[in-house]
Amino acid sequence: MRTCVVSMVAADSEGPNDPGVRMFRRERSIPLRGSAAALCNNLSVLQLPLRNLTHFGVVHGPSAHLLSAAPEGVPLAQRQLHAKEGAGVSPPLITQMYESDGSVMVYWHALDAGDASPVQAVFARGIASSGHFICVGTWSGRVLVFDIPAKGPNIVLSEELAAHPTSVTDIASEPAQGQDCVADMVTADDSGLLCIWQSGPEFKLSTQIPGFGIPCTSVQLWQGTIAAGYGNGQVRLYEASTGNLHIQINAHARAICALDLAPEVGKLLTAAEDTFVHIWKLSRSPESGYIEVEHCHGECVPDTQVCGARFCDPSGNSFAVTGYDLAEILRFSSM
Repeated sequence: MRTCVVSMVAADSEGPNDPGVRMFRRERSIPLRGSAAALCNNLSVLQLPLRNLTHFGVVHGPSAHLLSAAPEGVPLAQRQLHAKEGAGVSPPLITQMYESDGSVMVYWHALDAGDASPVQAVFARGIASSGHFICVGTWSGRVLVFDIPAKGPNIVLSEELAAHPTSVTDIASEPAQGQDCVADMVTADDSGLLCIWQSGPEFKLSTQIPGFGIPCTSVQLWQGTIAAGYGNGQVRLYEASTGNLHIQINAHARAICALDLAPEVGKLLTAAEDTFVHIWKLSRSPESGYIEVEHCHGECVPDTQVCGARFCDPSGNSFAVTGYDLAEILRFSSM
């Protein structure tokens, strides 16, 4: 096993040795009706190439803002989804699922508070799709697995995964591409523990990567490689099949708040409370098979508590950033 440690100084820079790397420029921002809440991973992006649209989702308090925008960033529609009470259950204890444009709520599920004390927060955190399943993390460490039918609203809770001793922080997945016994989902928690799963009619726990006392705030999965961001500003790259550590990057001066991957090119985006967003290029050496990392770009978002950051396309040519007390989504694109 080979482990490499890379230190990064927070500065606005880009890879000097790659002539193909392009700087990013600030584009037109998308206005919000309210700021993003101070939550990690508080931005979702869904690109719809056939309709030439991009959907953005941001959480603020008990509501979610959904926006549709044209490629130039012109907002076309904006919708606020408010948590609704149901069957005597208060909004914080409900997980709701909507159509992608927010027009129709198709399902809601009441979280089980179980043995939670009156002063303990009860919440859902971390969500990812794997095949026809949607997985949702919870305060108790359980991961709820919902089976989504190809048609119709008959969504059912098919399974609960119990492997985390503390609250789930994030979930990531990637298509298994028809391979058997391939780990295709990773879950993280407040202790830093990572659990790698093989999805299917019954999810199977493949590997566990122990924590080291620092919360893992964000995870991504790409071609069998796990990218994990931590509360100390580190990014660690692991082999999903074995749990072996490949590379440790001292990427940020403060806690990581978001990671994202552009799957077509292997670009990794990291954002943190130090107001910086960095973009890295991941590749696997054909000779050794080890993961290699190159820093491509750094962007400072001054005077902003960054909450979320996502690529806006699978090639990593544009990205968006949200911040607490910032009533807009910042957009950047390559020059």
